Amino acid sequence: MAETVLRSGLDAQGYIAREGSLGRVPHAFRPVVAAARDRLLDVFAARLHSAYLYGSIPRGTARVGRSDLDLLVALREEPTEADRADARGLDEGLDKEFAQIDGAGTLLCSRRQLLSDLERYDGGWFVACLCTPLLGDDLAEYLPRYRPDSLLARETNGDLGLLLPRWRARIAGADDSDDARRPLVRFMSRHLVRTGFTLVMPRWGGWTSDLVQMAEAFGSYYPARAEQMRTAALLGREPTGDAAVLRSYVEDLGPWLAQEYARVHGVKAPRPD
Repeated sequence: MAETVLRSGLDAQGYIAREGSLGRVPHAFRPVVAAARDRLLDVFAARLHSAYLYGSIPRGTARVGRSDLDLLVALREEPTEADRADARGLDEGLDKEFAQIDGAGTLLCSRRQLLSDLERYDGGWFVACLCTPLLGDDLAEYLPRYRPDSLLARETNGDLGLLLPRWRARIAGADDSDDARRPLVRFMSRHLVRTGFTLVMPRWGGWTSDLVQMAEAFGSYYPARAEQMRTAALLGREPTGDAAVLRSYVEDLGPWLAQEYARVHGVKAPRPD
């Protein structure tokens, strides 16, 4: 009997339900996914353990010409610089060939890393709940089920305070143009909205990947910051290149959110450099 999935993103037992499936991939994006699958096999061959889709394409919400293709590859060994170069070449080729997507990005990890104790409530959760199997042996079979609790909140997004100095460096190093800043606005907007959501996730009692719903959930607990988060959700979908937005992220919203997150959930367990 099929398991009932509740509107809050949980299954009938209160665990986060895996989002996305190959059956939800919009028709326009199916040739892109088929090409990605074939090229992953060609590029990584026996080094590949498994591969996954994530993001709007497997959730069925992708927009032609606006959405990117997001891939995660689990390798049998630790990724090398040659592997990363191969992944960049694959991404560039797909982006150039298929007008349906606005960029492609392939994350590389090892099977060992994703199944490690340190990554169980971060990378492991990501695979088990947010990734759709595309190739190979699904690592979710070796991982636990997850509830929207404080441990998950801490280990997924409890590192914002460590990220902010890197964000400031990226902003300072970017060209002084809207085109250069727009990807930064998109990336940082999405990250802040997701962090704001996981801050309140245990109280909200569910899961969603919809940026607008995330912002609304956050705003119900932090009304003084609600408008900032709603704006960030919109910019995560339709970014501008406004330098003032980036300054507000690293000088106001980001530092406040990092401090509040540490107060409520603690700081993410440190990772090796």
